[in-house]
Amino acid sequence: MRILIMAAGSRGDVAPYTGVGVRLREAGHQVTVAAPESFAALVTECGLGFHGLPADPRGPVRPEAGSAARREGPAAERGGTAALIRKAAAFIRDLGDGLADAADAQGSELLLLSTTTAPLGWHVAEARSIPSLGAYLQPVAPTAEFPPVVGGGRSLGRWGNRAAGRLALRVVDRIHAGAVQDLRGRLDLPPVAPRAMRRRLEKAGWPVVHGFSPTLVPRPADWRTGLDVVGNWWPHVPADRRLPETVEDFLRAGPPPVFIGFGSMAGGEGERLSELAVRALRRAKVRGVLQAGWAGLSSAGTGTGTGGAPAGGTLTGDALTDDVLTIGDVPHSELFPHMAAVVHHAGAGTAAAALRAGVPAVPVPVTADQPFWARRVAALGAGTDPVPFGELSVERLAEAIRKAVDEPSYRARAVRAAAALDAQDGAGEVVKKVGELGS
Repeated sequence: MRILIMAAGSRGDVAPYTGVGVRLREAGHQVTVAAPESFAALVTECGLGFHGLPADPRGPVRPEAGSAARREGPAAERGGTAALIRKAAAFIRDLGDGLADAADAQGSELLLLSTTTAPLGWHVAEARSIPSLGAYLQPVAPTAEFPPVVGGGRSLGRWGNRAAGRLALRVVDRIHAGAVQDLRGRLDLPPVAPRAMRRRLEKAGWPVVHGFSPTLVPRPADWRTGLDVVGNWWPHVPADRRLPETVEDFLRAGPPPVFIGFGSMAGGEGERLSELAVRALRRAKVRGVLQAGWAGLSSAGTGTGTGGAPAGGTLTGDALTDDVLTIGDVPHSELFPHMAAVVHHAGAGTAAAALRAGVPAVPVPVTADQPFWARRVAALGAGTDPVPFGELSVERLAEAIRKAVDEPSYRARAVRAAAALDAQDGAGEVVKKVGELGS
């Protein structure tokens, strides 16, 4: 079949679908990924088709989002719920037309819809009479077993968790209401409220596969039939990919270092975070590897000011000190097994990558679903208690690093989790599901 994977958001919202796409291509399907233009190289270097979407997750808040949203800017990343909702709404309004254009351009016979694209993709599938499959990276269906993954805190009890989960979906539907109205008008579909559309799909038993490990989040017992947890989808890494020579040299030069990276979080805070990270590493008496990411971390403790590093993997100039190396886009699957511990923002993909490597974690959640994954890693015993981003300090980070490195139980439990993840084939389960839909 001609399959179109619709994914939008930051790198962690797109990269896992490259692994799924490659497996589908190897099974004989023609696969295109529709994602923001900034991820074109990420997709095409895997041998998959690419269709650019107009929504840029790194773009500024749109003027019509209001002066408060523009003022808060990066503060939306730090967990302000209202700011996060405004930023999401602005992003979504740019997305609908792009999804419709992508489906038309590719002559798609099946749509795979991510958590971020499904509320709009449903309407494209209806208008073009294309079958669709949910391919989610987060558990968003309400359950009594835990509160909503975005914006939820501690458990509210079984009744409270389910009620909060339903409320969270109503918030999502409200954010999408304007974009849905515009998209259905363009597609010549009669008006329908997002909540009504969701109920229609639930009643029909619309299938969703979830690309995270049941080792970390077992499938809730109260989920309906058709909602499956199949295991992680790992970003595709070419078989001949190797760590950059500078990284290899650094690893050989001393004991295993500690990784620190915040992925697509904390843009504009590179100088503060760089200084904090370097001081914490030295206070903990460990070597370190900083991944520049959107924050632009630098081993000089000043920030790169670039918001990232070249695709070649390492920065130049102040990127290397005797005890700390700054890197750019290096696959976590190649790097993490060499680390003594991994300090990360607890994005779903990064948290899973640390578990897969059998390395203890220090979760530093910033926003959205990250506190959920941070608590899950800690509950598994494969990482320290989360250090909330807003409470991050040199002293607290250094203490958590030493704890992760010195306490053998963290590594032992991470190694056990790695064995479980290795036995799961999440992408293979997607291939099976697609085969069932096409038969």
